[in-house]
Amino acid sequence: MLRLPIYLDHNATTPCDPRVVEAMLPYFTEHFGNAASHNHVFGWEAAEAVKLAREQVATLIGAEPGEIIITSGATEADNLALKGVFETYATKGNHIITCNIEHRAVLDPCKHLEKQGADITYLAVRNDGLIDLKELEAAFKPTTILVAIMYANNEIGTLMPIQEIGSITKKRGVLLFSDATQAVGKIPVDVNKDGIDVMAFNAHKIYGPKGIGALYVRRRNPRVKLTTQMDGGGHEKGMRSGTLNVPGIVGFGKACEICISEMDSDAEKTRRLRDNLEKELLRIPDVSVNGTRDHRLPHVTNMSFRGTEAESLLMALSKDVAVSSGSACMSASLEPSYVLKALGLSDEIARSSLRFSLGRNTTEQAIDHAIKIVNNSIHKLRSNPQFQS
Repeated sequence: MLRLPIYLDHNATTPCDPRVVEAMLPYFTEHFGNAASHNHVFGWEAAEAVKLAREQVATLIGAEPGEIIITSGATEADNLALKGVFETYATKGNHIITCNIEHRAVLDPCKHLEKQGADITYLAVRNDGLIDLKELEAAFKPTTILVAIMYANNEIGTLMPIQEIGSITKKRGVLLFSDATQAVGKIPVDVNKDGIDVMAFNAHKIYGPKGIGALYVRRRNPRVKLTTQMDGGGHEKGMRSGTLNVPGIVGFGKACEICISEMDSDAEKTRRLRDNLEKELLRIPDVSVNGTRDHRLPHVTNMSFRGTEAESLLMALSKDVAVSSGSACMSASLEPSYVLKALGLSDEIARSSLRFSLGRNTTEQAIDHAIKIVNNSIHKLRSNPQFQS
């Protein structure tokens, strides 16, 4: 039986997998100890659970458990990475290269660092949403200490050429940081093959709980050092103090374990459904896909419905289909998406765009119904001058 509304906003967040919830529950009541309590069995049980989860998280990205720093989410991990690198390597230089379609969790810390004396280069993207590697090469300076490029864009699903970027940074002896929040668990990510030195991601994008994430920090070739941004107790090898959220960490680990075994089948299924959704919606006049269709996540499409305001379309769809007009953290803004503007789209077209992001539990029946509802809504809005863009 089809359940309404249909959820097609998995880039904003995902529902917790029941298997994740089941793994977490005992650590709220039965095994409730503090993982830093080393003198009794309650603490030992919690510490063992954290150890296992850290191994599960590390395995998903090809890292060692000791390279995983637990955080409250990807935003904290982004801040720790950017500010931690900037402070630690200040004697070497102050130049950071990033991209103009990064998530605000990267762009805003970069703006903060500029006030602290950082020299930030914001690479533009082409109209397909990818950076030009030649422009990246040309942006390096003797003072460059970090390249910060996202693995996959949250609005258009574009996959950056991370392995090529990693080869460039390694050749120059510069660290590579990537916010891989949208990529980890959806496609294969291997920090060693990709040449990534520092990487942020979280649990709630991969069917785990909210409020828990991780920062991968390379331990060898090179050994990356970060200046602590949160003091008070020396947890997480001194990099991130605070009592560990044991149930959340257990859930994070379980979500990663499930992704290891089901990621390929999830990707195959969502790609097929996404392609069908796209194919049918492109039959509507004046509809187009934003960003590259060759190098992107398997479950995401961002589409412009010219002649229709996205906000009006969202309202028309809200009872039946949950989608978004961009990043969840920017959803209250009336400004057109800075990501879509960076592709060269006009304000009018950017304001007519919606993001559809499918998930593990999305069904063919749900997509068929979504296609029907979007079609009907577009027709009604376009026939009413009040709602035309």
